[in-house]
Amino acid sequence: MMFLWPELLWSAVLLPLLAAGYVVLLRRGRRRAAGVPARFLAANTVSRSPGWRRHAGPALLLVSLAVLIVAAARPTATLTLPAQQQTIILAMDVSGSMQAPDVAPNRISASQAAAKAFAARLPRNVRIGVVAYADSAQLVQPPTTQRDDVLTAIDRFQLQQGTAIGSGILVALGAIFPDQDIDPYDTGARAHKPARGLQPKRPVKAPAADPAAGKPVPPGSYSSAVTVLLTDGQNTIGPDPMDAAQMAASHGVKVFTVGFGTKDGEIVGFEGFSILVRLDEDTLQKIAELTRAEYFHAGSGAELDRVYDGLQSRLVLEKKETEISSLFAAAGALLLVLSIALSAWWYGRVA
Repeated sequence: MMFLWPELLWSAVLLPLLAAGYVVLLRRGRRRAAGVPARFLAANTVSRSPGWRRHAGPALLLVSLAVLIVAAARPTATLTLPAQQQTIILAMDVSGSMQAPDVAPNRISASQAAAKAFAARLPRNVRIGVVAYADSAQLVQPPTTQRDDVLTAIDRFQLQQGTAIGSGILVALGAIFPDQDIDPYDTGARAHKPARGLQPKRPVKAPAADPAAGKPVPPGSYSSAVTVLLTDGQNTIGPDPMDAAQMAASHGVKVFTVGFGTKDGEIVGFEGFSILVRLDEDTLQKIAELTRAEYFHAGSGAELDRVYDGLQSRLVLEKKETEISSLFAAAGALLLVLSIALSAWWYGRVA
């Protein structure tokens, strides 16, 4: 838990002074009472209440002040709260290597089954989009809350040659920001449409402008959408994946990466050719790190299901550093009211 320390220092100084003042007042009252004849004290005593009641009200008052001062220090704590993601883009590798049978019945079927189960488990208010990429990338299902459309799009995958991971990231980014001019085939793509007049193309590594404020945003700061990218190989064509990841990072979009299949490589046949497929974990880890996301590896269909289960919990619930001053303020106010109520009940006055 974190605080603004000046307010806590005030609390450390003020509360002992108030407590000391209360003790001084008690002693002064006792000295005055010692000089009054007993018959006058007995005549003016309303009731003989337990001694602890005399101190309960002031003690609660001091505690309430301490809690209110802590609230003024604006404490923060890391809490698990519902995530704000409204859109999740599934970017799926449909290259020829995905027909490898090392994952039963084959990689593409296992990935389709896991992706459909993942989509079905997400809350109904979350929009899901689907991008399929091989030698190029296409948005096969724009973001929607209609789960049947998402499942149908995943079932329609057709394998092709090539693996354009960079294009997959850029098409997913374009689905999140449909009003921006994001070219998935041009490494010199503009980060966004020019607001006024014509402007020269910018390099991919230029920071993107926030659609609302027109200012650059830090990586991982866009909380309304994420991309989940799955591949079983390494980039062979299209834009550099790291340039594409940089563009996603400059838009604040997290790209969670999933490496599927064997790390050592697999020889598969596709359209009469034998292809050595080797998972490029290093690039996938860098993409996730650059965009402030995470990388996962799945060597089997069961492991892929577990990866998606973990992602589902991360995307639906996430840990956030949240200000909790309102909780302390409410507790302090409640203690203050309780102090006043007890004094009024026991003595007929606020003491």
